[in-house]
Amino acid sequence: MSQTMSYLAQARACTHYSLDRFRPFHIDGLRYGWVPAEFAQHLQAWPEVFEVRPDQVALHPSLTSYDARTDAVNTVVSALHAQGIIDTWVDERYPVVRAFDETPAFAIERAAVLYFGLLGFGVHMNGLVESPEGTHVWLGTRSHDKPFFPGQLDQMVAGGQPMGIGITENLIKECQEEANIPADIAQQAQARGQIRYMQETERGMDVSVIFVFDLWLPQDFTPENTDGEVESFALVPIDEVARLTDETTLFKDNCNLVNIDLLIRSGMITSEHPDFAQLTSILYATHDELAT
Repeated sequence: MSQTMSYLAQARACTHYSLDRFRPFHIDGLRYGWVPAEFAQHLQAWPEVFEVRPDQVALHPSLTSYDARTDAVNTVVSALHAQGIIDTWVDERYPVVRAFDETPAFAIERAAVLYFGLLGFGVHMNGLVESPEGTHVWLGTRSHDKPFFPGQLDQMVAGGQPMGIGITENLIKECQEEANIPADIAQQAQARGQIRYMQETERGMDVSVIFVFDLWLPQDFTPENTDGEVESFALVPIDEVARLTDETTLFKDNCNLVNIDLLIRSGMITSEHPDFAQLTSILYATHDELAT
């Protein structure tokens, strides 16, 4: 049975953290992430790659090129995965950056991003349908085989933003893989801004930017999953999305942020709501620890 929540509780759950058990991760004197103290202890086995100190973890200054850093760090990451310290493996590289459009310092296996508290990016798309009864939203139920948040509700399309592909190109790819949306329809998706959040997890710090999109779909369109990551789809009224977000924990946690953003933009959460100011502050403010 799902736990009773509220919009504000959902938003706070995705933006709750303490830096007490974390050390800043530096490259060339600049902070790129946050490393859990217990994970930092494992990095001490590779002093030629990481300088581990009580107050910080730094990439060794001898590693100056993109390729050298990438090779060295991923050798460590691979070894830690083999030891079971890093618990999953995606075999997909993510850029190590302080902002989306900057040149990466190096590339790292996606599964290691949270362990270093690195800035990550993803795309989430609301699949919307206008009918005589009002606005409806396509929701996906995540496969029970997924390692994280199995069986929970999700946006119609969502995925990480890997290297070597643009945001729109990635969204079109995810639309095909997750919902079998043809490219000529997917490319009509409208960018609706960004949501930044920072969340402490058991594995490390999740520091993320979600690129939010809306796609209005024909009433006769029915999505179907092609990559096995979505178990089923359901088309529900937007006020049911509001209820599920406000009253349950059925959604994957960061999907609640996207839902709240949609509800604000749709006029369903207005300035009359008692938590409106706090919700907008959480969703649209940049925290000092996120800023670079």
